Amino acid sequence: MEAARGRVLITVGDPNGIGPEVAVKAAHSLAGDASLRPVVIGDRHLVAPIAERLGARLETDRAAWGAPDGGIDFVEVDGISPQDVAPGRATAAGGRATIAYVEKAVELVKDGTARAIVACPHSETSVNASGRRFSGYPNLLAELQGTGPDTVFLMLVGAGLRIVHVTLHERLHGALERLTPDLIERAAVAGAAALRQLGIDNPRIGVFGINPHAGENGLFGDEDDRIAVPAVAALRARGMNVDGPEGADIILCRLGYDAFIAMYHDQGHIPVKLMAGRGAAAMSIGAGFLFSSVGHGAAFDIAGQDRASPDAALAAIRLVGGLN
Repeated sequence: MEAARGRVLITVGDPNGIGPEVAVKAAHSLAGDASLRPVVIGDRHLVAPIAERLGARLETDRAAWGAPDGGIDFVEVDGISPQDVAPGRATAAGGRATIAYVEKAVELVKDGTARAIVACPHSETSVNASGRRFSGYPNLLAELQGTGPDTVFLMLVGAGLRIVHVTLHERLHGALERLTPDLIERAAVAGAAALRQLGIDNPRIGVFGINPHAGENGLFGDEDDRIAVPAVAALRARGMNVDGPEGADIILCRLGYDAFIAMYHDQGHIPVKLMAGRGAAAMSIGAGFLFSSVGHGAAFDIAGQDRASPDAALAAIRLVGGLN
């Protein structure tokens, strides 16, 4: 049980992309680390050839997980048949498999097998082609947990930045229309809870303004006064250490913040991706457990070529494993 509390599950992502290679390489590099030995979740026919090339065996006996013999701990899922695998292509079958791996991982977290999940690269095109509406892991986790919409949020992590997104993959006009004090408050509360799970007991959080200069007293719109200011007031009433709203370009330049709250996708993604590049990790927060995915795509153009780096996956594993 002690090992389970620190165990991290790693799903292989889209089977037609670099996810299986990334997952196996990451797990193999950590096989000798008893404190953080991830469990790979995927189809055996995807994972076994990669493990064999690395000189590693797959360990499916849970009683033997964590043994210091270089094996790769593994849970098999019947996600996609061998004949449906199409390296380099976004397919409905690949999308269904991507979700099946995550569903199994969530099941294992719920039964106490592990404390956290890392998902390797997925393709939103593939998942949506399968008939499942999908705009990222936060909405999927909210569905699997039965908590409803706008209960799980994205926190992008990299280069010393942690940025929680109030809205995510939607057209900008729609995102801005959906902003409310309550939605901002929920995102910030989820962010603070995730930071506490990561060992930051009293996080200091900066809130980005909606408009340039946070509206500058109505000069650039009244949305900040109507929406962001009441949200910050409510968060402070909860006893949270929150500053803002201020222009994102200003508050980002200040030191001492454990996280920031961004109002829409690009406002939060640009600084992290600019600074951390493919090393960024995307955490879905608010689901009740730690969940991270890598900050890069499925790289269909190099799928199956043994060219993918596991560095981003390793950073995500260490993040949710508490080793950052």
